[in-house]
Amino acid sequence: MPTAAPAIRLDRVSRHYTMGGTSVRAVDELSLSVANNEFLALLGSSGSGKSTLLNLIAGLDRLTSGSIFAHGQDIASLSSLELARYRSKTIGMIFQSFNLLPRMTLEENIELPLRLAEVDRAERPARVREALERVRLTHRLGHRPTELSGGEQQRVAIARALVNRPKILLADEPTGNLDSATGEAILNLLRELRSQLGMTIVMVTHERPLAEAFADRLAIMGDGKLLRTTSLKGLPQ
Repeated sequence: MPTAAPAIRLDRVSRHYTMGGTSVRAVDELSLSVANNEFLALLGSSGSGKSTLLNLIAGLDRLTSGSIFAHGQDIASLSSLELARYRSKTIGMIFQSFNLLPRMTLEENIELPLRLAEVDRAERPARVREALERVRLTHRLGHRPTELSGGEQQRVAIARALVNRPKILLADEPTGNLDSATGEAILNLLRELRSQLGMTIVMVTHERPLAEAFADRLAIMGDGKLLRTTSLKGLPQ
């Protein structure tokens, strides 16, 4: 039987910056594959390159060298317009700081990616409600972010990331601003949504116990390089 193509394939990926007269190798010759439907946790100390790698996969930053394929699409070859379409259609992103717009209601916050993707206006309310139902917050539709707890705000951010039905969900420290119980609840929700929707999840975190409890595999980074990967499948989840 042929092996299914990975959701994400990184081939000798590098991202170097120049600061002053110094070259910073934020990501350095890193190769990694992420399977369809896999929940991968990226770990490493501050400055190890985790968030830079996530931004490269998201198409928010450009490679210095190497290749990134997402569902067979070579991201490096895409124009700015094609990259915007890729981020809109293929990728969902969750951030540590929620990044919700405080003057907008939850409905308006979640609808924003649909507007940017030029989804038909008539289709948007049902898509917003579907996303809110998945994170169990339909009763908060007309509320503003400041009226919600941190955990609820992160659930809204997840709904916003899901509203365009992405194939790949990228999460950058999604539990970083939450207490431990709320953080666990958010990761339980992500794992549940992964099963329901068939998404691939790549999560950056510094919390190894949470990563070990919820991810399928750990990828440990240091100084821009991939040090090792550890499979957690078969272990108690």
